[in-house]
Amino acid sequence: MKNVPSFRLTRNTFGRLVFSSPDGIETHEGVVPVRAFPIAAPDTGIALVDTDGHELAWIERLSDLPDEIWQLLEQELASREFLPEIRHLRSVSTFAVPSTWEVDTDRGITHFVLKGEEDIRRLGPSALLIADSYGVQYLIRDLQALDKTSRKLLDRFL
Repeated sequence: MKNVPSFRLTRNTFGRLVFSSPDGIETHEGVVPVRAFPIAAPDTGIALVDTDGHELAWIERLSDLPDEIWQLLEQELASREFLPEIRHLRSVSTFAVPSTWEVDTDRGITHFVLKGEEDIRRLGPSALLIADSYGVQYLIRDLQALDKTSRKLLDRFL
């Protein structure tokens, strides 16, 4: 059963989210949803913050919201978040840094430059977050799910 939130959420004519209290007295334009745990638990713990970064509402689970609010939040989060997931390492130009990597992601094939080994961060026992030279973050959700060749290339940097 869907919970009735203690707020209303709509889009204005400029496409920005507008937060309103149930009585309509308090409104905030340009509201931004922020995930507390974007990788580990993307559908739980979402804060709605105003343009000054103040929290207006806390949402335990997106699935608890009415469909129209859930869809608005999903659209907004998808437009703000860009985290390609690496599925396969095709090649690495050199095992010294900086190096150019060619990878298959869930969004297609891409190349990026790894500036330093410190740009590879562990997120628990089996996940990695890799930042390229432009600051784009790439996720490896499960090291063990990668093929043997990909793991062998990656091991040289870990």
